[in-house]
Amino acid sequence: MHIGILTGGGDCPGLNAVIRAVTLALLQNGASRVTGIRRGFLGLLNRDTTALDAAAVAGILAQGGTMLGTHNRCDPFHYFGAGGADCSERALATVRQLGLDGLVIIGGDGTMNIAQGFAQLGVPIVGVPKTIDNDICHNERSFGFDSAVAVVAEALDRLDTTARSHGRVMIVETMGRYAGWIALEGGLAGGAHQILLPELPYQLDAVAALCRQREQADGPGHTLICIAEGARAQDGDLSVAQTLVDSPDPVRLGGVGHLLARQLAPLLQSEVRATLLGHVQRGGSPTPFDRVLATRFGHAAAQCVQRGEWGGMVALDKGDIIRVPLSAVAGCSRPVPLGHELLVVARSLGIGLGGP
Repeated sequence: MHIGILTGGGDCPGLNAVIRAVTLALLQNGASRVTGIRRGFLGLLNRDTTALDAAAVAGILAQGGTMLGTHNRCDPFHYFGAGGADCSERALATVRQLGLDGLVIIGGDGTMNIAQGFAQLGVPIVGVPKTIDNDICHNERSFGFDSAVAVVAEALDRLDTTARSHGRVMIVETMGRYAGWIALEGGLAGGAHQILLPELPYQLDAVAALCRQREQADGPGHTLICIAEGARAQDGDLSVAQTLVDSPDPVRLGGVGHLLARQLAPLLQSEVRATLLGHVQRGGSPTPFDRVLATRFGHAAAQCVQRGEWGGMVALDKGDIIRVPLSAVAGCSRPVPLGHELLVVARSLGIGLGGP
């Protein structure tokens, strides 16, 4: 059996742990060859590959990023961009030329959408969910998310000392385009006083009122605000930093933290500062939790390959690894439910969510 592995979309901590687990589990259980496809689907189009064996994956468990490289703008069905040519036949030719019996594809919702397209063309596929946004359908936890939350929590811890010293309002902008999981859990872990999410458009007056309340309270009078990049005011639009016309996901968000700072400054006595964490959340070594989860996913993907269970994605459900059809994942996202327990917890602790 000859299996290919590729990583699509953005990088994140834990990808190498999946590659390692898939490779070792397959080779330990009878697969004759494992081949890495470099730079995601672009490598599938250009036949850019590398052999994977125990030596190749040694020492990569704790490394961030992906040893195979990745690409978040190459969709073989729309190469490059929504109006691009369908080059899927070229990718299929590579699969045939390499003699691959199947592909393990690691990525987020966009990557799973592409994977479903190849599955419909008859390519044996096993998907592995990857996104720091934690927003893949039917999967309660993605590797990389815990590492990103740890970065946000540490950033809030560090900014808290400055905010206390000066009595400032400090705003931290996290990743999270259309799902606010990072801001929600990072904000709770870092002691934020207000958490603003894409799922709950904020009222500027309510945000300012809580800041003024803290200004007038005994103590340092500071406020920490954790805001997701996809958050917006009730009467406002998303903060678009860049548009890439040749990308499958052309809208790049960013800047809402600085926008909120400008909006709040004339309404408060406190000085207001904003910090954009950006890709710092993607980098570095995965947390132990992410290493273990990624290893579990990789092992489960290898088991699906060995059992011939194609056309599905491994997922975490109530602590157990399950398999869900790619068709149920493709084109689907998982925002924070408005009745989620953590929102209830936040409100009960007096943490502002942008409303009255």
